[in-house]
Amino acid sequence: MWKNPDVDTSFLPDQDRGEEENLLWEELRQEWEAEQEKSKIEEIEITFSYWAGSGHQQTVKMKKGNTMQQFLQKALEILREDFSELRSAGVGQLMYIKEDLIIPHHHSFCDFIITKLLSDATVEKYESHAGKVVLRSWYEKNKHIFPAIRWEPYDPEKKWDKYKIR
Repeated sequence: MWKNPDVDTSFLPDQDRGEEENLLWEELRQEWEAEQEKSKIEEIEITFSYWAGSGHQQTVKMKKGNTMQQFLQKALEILREDFSELRSAGVGQLMYIKEDLIIPHHHSFCDFIITKLLSDATVEKYESHAGKVVLRSWYEKNKHIFPAIRWEPYDPEKKWDKYKIR
């Protein structure tokens, strides 16, 4: 068979071009991972309220790469001074609620900043409110009344970019 040199074959698979693309993708992936690691050590200030029927606002500095469990541990250390019911509590007995979503302990702030759910964690504005730290036992007793009736578990499969406070 003879090839026609005037025919455009750039759309056909080409081993050399494929290797170049793979190298470029690998370089971009490594760049992205390096940026993520750099971002995780940046500090942010988190405003939260200990919620036991009314809010008691506090602020704590955390790294973006910290998990909710690490945040709750630090919050617990601060709150124990003022709330006797927390003196014997452990992190597993606490929940973190942000924008009416119950946030699992294993997620980091970076996870939510990337998905733009908690991008307002450092800014209090009209559409946002401070996250709530609550005892799981308080939630279980009060989940049928406001505001706990609005709280729902975070689902990573659901699109939260258009989440609105109801």
